[in-house]
Amino acid sequence: MIPAQFEYVRPGSLAEASQALASDEDAKVLAGGQSLLPLLRLRLAYPSTLVDVGRLDELKGVHDRGDHVFIGAMATHDEVMRSDVVNAGCPLVALAAAHVADPAIRHRGTFGGSLAHADPAGDMPAVVLALDGVFVARSARGEREIPAADFFVDYLESSLGPGEILAGVKIPKLGEGWGFHYEKFHRTAQAWAIVGVAAAVKRSNGAIAEARIGLTNMGPTPVRARATESALQGMELGDQIRQACEEAAADTSPPSDLHAQPDFRRHLARVLTHRAVRTAAGTP
Repeated sequence: MIPAQFEYVRPGSLAEASQALASDEDAKVLAGGQSLLPLLRLRLAYPSTLVDVGRLDELKGVHDRGDHVFIGAMATHDEVMRSDVVNAGCPLVALAAAHVADPAIRHRGTFGGSLAHADPAGDMPAVVLALDGVFVARSARGEREIPAADFFVDYLESSLGPGEILAGVKIPKLGEGWGFHYEKFHRTAQAWAIVGVAAAVKRSNGAIAEARIGLTNMGPTPVRARATESALQGMELGDQIRQACEEAAADTSPPSDLHAQPDFRRHLARVLTHRAVRTAAGTP
């Protein structure tokens, strides 16, 4: 199918891009295009203007900034996956990036685009939520920081306002004693996750000192498995971890679609959370 007609704008600066977005409420940002272009071809999206931010250097790169890693919105998944800075400072992000679709999409799709698209079935939203990332948005009004817990509003809806562009994300470094794992269930290698689990576990003296768990595709937005996080705190490493992970699907509202029904997704959330937590904790 041929997309509906639209105007194409390729700004030379972030200020020009913000102005183009602010002047047309139906304008959309074009980054890597791996999410937006299929929607255009199916006419599920029909923006009046596409603002191509592909040549804006302000949105590119990965940077070590002391207590956090700043990942530019235009960094590709492949760049994130291979970055020494990301692998050292926030390895869970690199692990999850390796699970995104296939190599072709990882080379074109962008870190910021997958987050701004706000699809709860995407791999990155749950990861950034689990790590308490902070989104940096820029516009003609200046810069605004948005905690991950406030960024995802609803299905395919973020808290970015008119004229705002996602410049990048700050990922806090968690330091020593932490282990990480991303577990994903999907039917084909390049498919969206039916359910995914991002786990970060801090170990101390043979017990779990803290756990952070983000769930993919268990509601209209990515969610934290708060009940399991609380149950795991202070728990000794052993078989009792499984019982704590039985609460992983609590307070979730998983979708029903051609791939899975809600009850099956809840089952997957419990099983995958157990696997992810045990792997992150270094428990065989």
